[in-house]
Amino acid sequence: MLTTGGSASASVGLDAGNLLQNPGFETGTLAGWSCSAGSGAVVSSPVHSGSYALKATPAGSDDAQCTQQVAVLPNSAYTLSGWVQGSYVYLGDSGTGGTDTSTWSTNAAWNQLTTGFTTGASTTSVTVYLHGWYGTGAYGADDLVLSGPGGTQPPPTTQPPTSPPPTSPPPTTPPPTSPPPTTPPPGGNKHLLTGYWQDFDNGATDQRLSDVNPAYDIIAVAFADADPSKPGGITFSLDSTLSSKLGGYTDAQFKADIKAKQAAGKKVVLSIGGQNGTISVGDATSAANFASSAYALMQSYGFDGVDIDLENGVSPTYMGNALHSLASMAGSGFVLTMAPQTIDMQSTGGDYFQLALNTKSILTIVNIQYYNSGSMNGCDGNVYSEGSVDFLTALACIQLQGGLAPSQVGLGMPASTSAAGSGYVSPSVVDNALDCLASGTNCGSFKPPTSWPGIGGAMTWSTNWDASNGNSIAGTVGSHLHGMS
Repeated sequence: MLTTGGSASASVGLDAGNLLQNPGFETGTLAGWSCSAGSGAVVSSPVHSGSYALKATPAGSDDAQCTQQVAVLPNSAYTLSGWVQGSYVYLGDSGTGGTDTSTWSTNAAWNQLTTGFTTGASTTSVTVYLHGWYGTGAYGADDLVLSGPGGTQPPPTTQPPTSPPPTSPPPTTPPPTSPPPTTPPPGGNKHLLTGYWQDFDNGATDQRLSDVNPAYDIIAVAFADADPSKPGGITFSLDSTLSSKLGGYTDAQFKADIKAKQAAGKKVVLSIGGQNGTISVGDATSAANFASSAYALMQSYGFDGVDIDLENGVSPTYMGNALHSLASMAGSGFVLTMAPQTIDMQSTGGDYFQLALNTKSILTIVNIQYYNSGSMNGCDGNVYSEGSVDFLTALACIQLQGGLAPSQVGLGMPASTSAAGSGYVSPSVVDNALDCLASGTNCGSFKPPTSWPGIGGAMTWSTNWDASNGNSIAGTVGSHLHGMS
């Protein structure tokens, strides 16, 4: 039995403890739900429980989004769950007035997805949504639950909205035509090479900023320090030991080197965090302190922006607010980069991924650390071992399908075996991964579902370790990136 459409009736009702109408599609219709482009249908098989379930099929540029508007109360916590199956299935919420959330799976068997959100101070309704992915097969959904305090239930919608509500996991158009970020790439290169410059001595080549290889388009100065007097605040000063080893590298010389790099078309940002970074932005006060102190350092030293490399957790809401505030202070030309660990970018529901999505309009590039991680899942659900072209491409595919523009996704790698505990690959492997993602060539066993010609670039830890290794990243990867169309 296959049924499409349907109008609301008294039989729709609400299950006890569940704010959704027709949550298991047991009316035999789509009552209470709206599916884009006629993509949704109620079927009798396969189902998770009961007699019916939803089947929705993406086609062309439509991702088969099915939505329901639900009345809620302000400043209240809610949990959203559902049973799904299919190549790509997303479950999420929008219009919460707080941080919109989502989660997804790629399981052909029925599996339960769960996420949650807290409404804003004036929020009285939210949109719950499901959708698949462009060019993939149909997905199924059943037994959906939204639990939490209920508001006055709005009348169910029986026709698709004129335009679907925004969804934070995927782009609004299919890859590879995702819209570019609002902030244009810095400098004259379409594909960017980012390198971290070490403000400390650890056995790698000690460098003045002027010594950094000119192939680097973005130089991230590592690292800012936490201000013990202001929660969320940051400070920076040149390391005295490094300065001494460099023959007395002064603040004035460092600032002059920043200006010289900028005159050559490069961008210099201040990196926040690192392995031992203890900076925490978890409330409005610390967010304000972060923004004001970062802006003061940008003015003092001439930094173009900041890099977020926090490895001990982030708040997508408060750090997001801080970064938007900082961008407003800095004005045009502000550069925002990030370097999350691999595990932090495995799911759109993760805090770091949410931070990237929350700041997408001001985000230059996210260079994921594809090292020191062990084996990880790729976007196809298979497990890949680090140190291979498949590891780079299959994991980057997650971010490319998860809502970031291709230009905002970069591949992070160590500059040598000394620079990280694991995950080093030769520069030629990085070049192959970039080709695979950009044009579908030079791939390993993993074949991306599409190509992303606008892939953002690559990053390395660090310019110092690269110098110790003959500048192989700058010479090989940098040249390859800058030669890509």
